[in-house]
Amino acid sequence: MGDNLEMTERRTARRYELSLPVVIRGGQQEVDPHNGQTRDISTRGVYFLIDEDVAEGSELDFTLTLPAEITQGTEVFVRAHGKVVRVERKNDDGTSRMGVAAVIEKYDIIRAEPAQV
Repeated sequence: MGDNLEMTERRTARRYELSLPVVIRGGQQEVDPHNGQTRDISTRGVYFLIDEDVAEGSELDFTLTLPAEITQGTEVFVRAHGKVVRVERKNDDGTSRMGVAAVIEKYDIIRAEPAQV
């Protein structure tokens, strides 16, 4: 019964089509960070494009930057940890990139400047 509720919640998570810079790091290995671009994001997951090959099932740490235009204030960073659930090879504009769908398991929001009281 709990599985049905979880699936319903996952489907109702609102998706936003946002193209934002994202920095991805492999969760377990010490690897250099890679830059990517989000295509859409929700409270439960993210879909981004990256030049590197990423394995389905691997864990990732990633940082998104929300510009001040979106947050109506200061720039905000979202640091998240998640797991890759789908990888697709994309050939957009003659470049070969990977489309990566990941579920967000936990996240922290960091403001660039302290909020004014």
